[in-house]
Amino acid sequence: MELTYRTKGTCSQLIEVETEENTIRKVRFTGGCNGNLKGISRLVEGMDIDEAISRLEGIRCGSKSTSCPDQLAKALKQMK
Repeated sequence: MELTYRTKGTCSQLIEVETEENTIRKVRFTGGCNGNLKGISRLVEGMDIDEAISRLEGIRCGSKSTSCPDQLAKALKQMK
């Protein structure tokens, strides 16, 4: 399954996610902190969707109420 998710409240604008069954296969962010987002993508690739959601959901960036990892969790929840 593939999803393009438009983020809200972050420097990144889009997250593209590919999954197979309940496993994350590929994550690509557009915009944002390039190195950090490549790192997050590599860490979650191969991970169970529910595990990634539980680890990333609720992470904040500075004074913002969300973050790129939190937005990824929201995208993954939308895929379920």
